[in-house]
Amino acid sequence: MSTDTTIAATPPASAATTETAPKRRGYWSLWAKVPREFAFLILTMPIAITGLVVLATTFFTGLGLIALVFGIFILVASLFIARGFGTLELVRLRWAGRAEITRPVWERQNREQGFWRTMFAPFIDGHYWLYLLHGMVINPIISIVSWSLTIAWTSAALGGTTGWIWQRYIPDGRGDQDFWLYDVVIDWMFPGNTLSVDPRVGEAVFEFILGLIFLATLPFVFRGLTLLHDVIARGVLGAWRSEALEREVAQLDASRGAAVQAEDASLRRLERDIHDGPQQRLVRLQMDLAAIERKLERDPESARELLGEARDQARETLDELRALSRGFAPPILQDRGLAVALQSVAARSPIPVTVEIDLPADATLPASIERNAYFLAAELLTNAVKHAEASGIRLTVSTRDTGATGHWLDLWVTDNGRGGAALTAGHGLAGLEERVQGLRGMLVVDSPVGGPTTIGAHIPFAPLAAGETAIQN
Repeated sequence: MSTDTTIAATPPASAATTETAPKRRGYWSLWAKVPREFAFLILTMPIAITGLVVLATTFFTGLGLIALVFGIFILVASLFIARGFGTLELVRLRWAGRAEITRPVWERQNREQGFWRTMFAPFIDGHYWLYLLHGMVINPIISIVSWSLTIAWTSAALGGTTGWIWQRYIPDGRGDQDFWLYDVVIDWMFPGNTLSVDPRVGEAVFEFILGLIFLATLPFVFRGLTLLHDVIARGVLGAWRSEALEREVAQLDASRGAAVQAEDASLRRLERDIHDGPQQRLVRLQMDLAAIERKLERDPESARELLGEARDQARETLDELRALSRGFAPPILQDRGLAVALQSVAARSPIPVTVEIDLPADATLPASIERNAYFLAAELLTNAVKHAEASGIRLTVSTRDTGATGHWLDLWVTDNGRGGAALTAGHGLAGLEERVQGLRGMLVVDSPVGGPTTIGAHIPFAPLAAGETAIQN
């Protein structure tokens, strides 16, 4: 029995290093997205007009033929087509650099079952009608406005800044009296003064300055128009907050059910172990004590031998009860933390275990997470010893911060045994999976025949706040 241990204690990072540095935002960063936003805006009206034509044709055709059977199918087809155009708008916004918009859940459990229910489900789903409203009314109107502003602003910016290059080669046949706009601007800026400047040169300078203004404001206009489409799509095409809450409630209900089942299975297993082990020893101890009482006066030597056996029975019973209790809240976990407790579990293994632990130096793990991680590691190591026929085991524990999905505890147990482990109902790994699901995590099993076997548990957790203490039960 040997244990190689590598503990990498990660010191708590300062507030300056823990928080991700915010992205620098400035005027020049707006230009980085101008090509994508321009492509989004310039294609908006063609796509919107195409959607309007297709949707109006199918919807009103189906509405006119609703008295006939196939008219209803045409209406359903128009709703599905509206869903397609709405989804395309969301994809284009994401490609233009906008944040992901949560899409509606189209397939609902216990609602869309069978061909006919699936076919007519759009009639009772408000999202389909909102997508139809967006494709037939909202998007065409907004697209005409945004597309026109995009063309006008781009033309003014490019034409004004480059007009001095190409305008000289275009004959216009104008005389000096035709530059009335130039004369008005000069009289307004320099009243009573007469500038001896060629009106054509003055107009070119004026257009160049105006083009620079349009060019300088181009990123703001593109960003504003794209944001307008994003806000409308987020309100009309996105999922409703009530749906997110509904999914959260369903997930919590499933997690609670899995946790209750896992705890019930653990209690039944503990009851069975106590019945098969310590209870039988206690019955034997009771019988030995009764025999000692009968022989104490008649045969002291035999009674002395029975006392020794009874003492051994009491010691073994106590050791077995302690071993059973380790699966729930061992004292070493309470007193010295998860890292030391996992080393203790590995040290008791008859097969050499290499332990690699990468946990924060400060105790940021909640008590329930530490307790379940200890139990999972103990159970996985025991399974590897009993069934894997391995000559070496590796236990790896670490935490990670994914940002969007929060903090996770990763626990891996790998052995070089014969493999073939599977999540079979009623067996040990299935019980561990229920426990992990009860914590809203996931259990991954990779065990091809012939080995090696790798089992990983990924458990989400909320780190303890500064000064908060984990209370072990």
